[in-house]
Amino acid sequence: MYVIVVYDTAVERNPKILRTCRQHLHHVQRSVFEGELSEAQLRRFRHAVEAVTDSSYDNILVYTLPPGTNPHRQEWGRPQTAPTDIL
Repeated sequence: MYVIVVYDTAVERNPKILRTCRQHLHHVQRSVFEGELSEAQLRRFRHAVEAVTDSSYDNILVYTLPPGTNPHRQEWGRPQTAPTDIL
């Protein structure tokens, strides 16, 4: 399935969630990741995310598209490259 992840976490946890997301998905903007994951990979990813975040403060949005469907992404404005300045 195709997965899009957007997160908003406390500053001190940003490096950990960033590293975790990079291990599973493609980095497309500062706190946005996307890519293909199987059901099992999504479960492992969720477990890894929950291990480095605080559910009472952090917010992670996960959008899933059924297998065989691909999103049509439009990029408006200045194209973004994957950020390199995140701590």
